[in-house]
Amino acid sequence: MSSADVITLPKILSKVPEIVANLPGLLKGSKMSKITDTTKPLGLGVEFEAATAANPNGIAVIHQDTELTYRQFNAWANRIADYFASIGLKKGDTVVVDIENRPELVATVLACAKLGICAALVNTSQRGKVLTHSINLVEPKAAIIGGELIEAIEEVRDDLDLKTNFFYLADADTLQNPGEAPAGYKNLATEIQNCSSENPAGTNQSRLKDPLFYIYTSGTTGLPKAVVFNHGRWQKAFGAFGYSAVRLDKDDRLYCTLPFYHATGMVICWASVIAARGGLVLARRFSASRFWDDIRQHNCTAFGYVGELCRYLHEQPRKADDSNNRVHTIVGNGLRPSIWKDFKERFGIERVEEFYASSEGNVAFTNVFNFDNTVGFSPVSYAIVKYDKEADQPVRDAKGFMIKVSKGESGLMLGEITDKTPFDGYTDKEKTEKAIFRDVFKKGDAWFNTGDMMRDIGFRHAQFVDRLGDTFRWKGENVSTTEVEQILDGFEAIIESVVYGVEIPDTNGRAGMAELRLDRPHDEVDFQALCDYLKRELPPYAIPVFLRITDHGVETTGTFKHQKNKLKDEKYDLSKHDDPVYVLLPGENCYQRLSEEMQKGIDGGEYRF
Repeated sequence: MSSADVITLPKILSKVPEIVANLPGLLKGSKMSKITDTTKPLGLGVEFEAATAANPNGIAVIHQDTELTYRQFNAWANRIADYFASIGLKKGDTVVVDIENRPELVATVLACAKLGICAALVNTSQRGKVLTHSINLVEPKAAIIGGELIEAIEEVRDDLDLKTNFFYLADADTLQNPGEAPAGYKNLATEIQNCSSENPAGTNQSRLKDPLFYIYTSGTTGLPKAVVFNHGRWQKAFGAFGYSAVRLDKDDRLYCTLPFYHATGMVICWASVIAARGGLVLARRFSASRFWDDIRQHNCTAFGYVGELCRYLHEQPRKADDSNNRVHTIVGNGLRPSIWKDFKERFGIERVEEFYASSEGNVAFTNVFNFDNTVGFSPVSYAIVKYDKEADQPVRDAKGFMIKVSKGESGLMLGEITDKTPFDGYTDKEKTEKAIFRDVFKKGDAWFNTGDMMRDIGFRHAQFVDRLGDTFRWKGENVSTTEVEQILDGFEAIIESVVYGVEIPDTNGRAGMAELRLDRPHDEVDFQALCDYLKRELPPYAIPVFLRITDHGVETTGTFKHQKNKLKDEKYDLSKHDDPVYVLLPGENCYQRLSEEMQKGIDGGEYRF
């Protein structure tokens, strides 16, 4: 951690003018983040109807050549809701929604929200057994399928518990071209044509703890877990981001390429737009080469990001007009410190609203004060506690209680479970209980285990360090993959790195390995300079033993997070891939190209790592 990243009193005081100017929004957002009233109508449907009343003719959603005002979009969702009610769907039911990023997706989710129906937001890349599991897990009463995903559904339909109520939305602008549904599906676009466009009474029946949608997260067994995201959590995010952090207005347009089956797009980005009564510009998927052209075409002033998205943009060839855009604010998580300031300067961005949150978690941070290299500030009760990675558990004192870290130190992030910050859990009660620590600081208290290592940098600000699963142990020491990646990324020849631990036979722990994407052929890299650099910047145990060179982008998830499982499995085994591998053998001062003979020696124990 750089000392420049520590938040000090002078730094806080320097933000006072900005804080005062935004005080009404900060107070409103803070109030929403602590809401406990279980009788008050709230949530997505309530707030979208309020935005429609406030700005009926403002642009609400844009996708390609389609532009819909708040009045038009709200009326569309109302017709879907009216139809759902007519076929017996009601508050408390679950409906599967499997549609890629386009207006039909958000209109369907909004319609469900108005009736109190929980929308199960299936990951659109899922296929086969994983897709079957995700759908059956939530026991849906209906499924709304985009034309682009019919084939995936048909492959598993015989294995689904749901046998009726399959609805189709053509892969088109269905308001203009409803298309024709395939056999076994009803065409939702035509079914709703004569339905009511008026706001349903059900909207005002949504309460704090009522389910809004299911978001799927990765499970330890390889099968997804369905996380309940209720109207209360949505309302808190609406306040925290819409009013306190992102602070757009009705003339702003936010560009979102993030998949709406995840909370960053569906909740953070869209809620920020609704609070501002502004416009959401939806892209089907991310394209680094087309990104800024879309931004300029639609006059966007903000965008959402996650994971490596900003890095991919930063790697595009520099152009004279890079800063010729109207973007002033970006919101997301995963912007690397190694490019943070340069990215802002290159593209003329004023505010980076980095945040920390999880779909299931009860603690969140937002960069409301616009500091660099931080996930921001949290108004809710949290603790960063000392963690013993070797024992894989928090450290407890003689009385059995956990110990908070000091300023500048890192530890495990916990969120206190209270009426104001509940943990709604998973569909699996056993998994819910496993995520809770009890008797943390006093008998009877309960805290959510985020599974994330965070650093306390002062004044209720934090830095993300690592997922616990992204830390490995080598030479008796814990190695942070994130920190090693940041150092590797600072070497001139390296465009992108992903670090992970691999097993070497007859050694303890895991040796460090990095997959690298270079800006030149690997045989033109000065590996001696790289070794010298790593020895200056890293302790010996953290220097990667193996380097795997790739000529393509590192594989990522739908939210642009690195896919490491396959890399860990293939490790340095030359028989499992065609990429060049370099190794830093014991006693050597420089990396050398790994040969089959050398690999046999490593696996046979000829080298003492």
